[in-house]
Amino acid sequence: MRHNLAHKRLGRTTAHRLALFRNMLAALVNCDRIETTLGKARELRPLADKLITLAKNTKNNGSVASRRHAFSLLRDDTAVKKLFSSLADRFRERKGGYTRILKLGYRHGDCAPMAILEYLTAEIKSAAKEEKKSAKAKKVSKAPKKK
Repeated sequence: MRHNLAHKRLGRTTAHRLALFRNMLAALVNCDRIETTLGKARELRPLADKLITLAKNTKNNGSVASRRHAFSLLRDDTAVKKLFSSLADRFRERKGGYTRILKLGYRHGDCAPMAILEYLTAEIKSAAKEEKKSAKAKKVSKAPKKK
């Protein structure tokens, strides 16, 4: 039984699992989206969100300590630079939920459930604002006019 266990082992040793997550995090930061199995995507999502939070909550474009912490997770200089420059700025106003998982179906070879893990784009934010504005406009137009 799996009582009081927080994460899935994914059939790997601890060192192998951590190395897998580091590689996947670096690929996600560099490419903004990765295709993987659903179980790996679900385990990777909190780590990816914590990286964005680490990059956002530091002043002056990231302190040395926070950059070193990010490098210990990513092991890639270009990924750390992108994380603190473009990704932190992209999600500056957002309070959480920086990633999403899109289910793809099943892999042909072993029928494993596949998914895409990706960072949200700025377009989603602007689309949500437009929907709110259009909803307010509809409410105003439907209101009865006073005589």
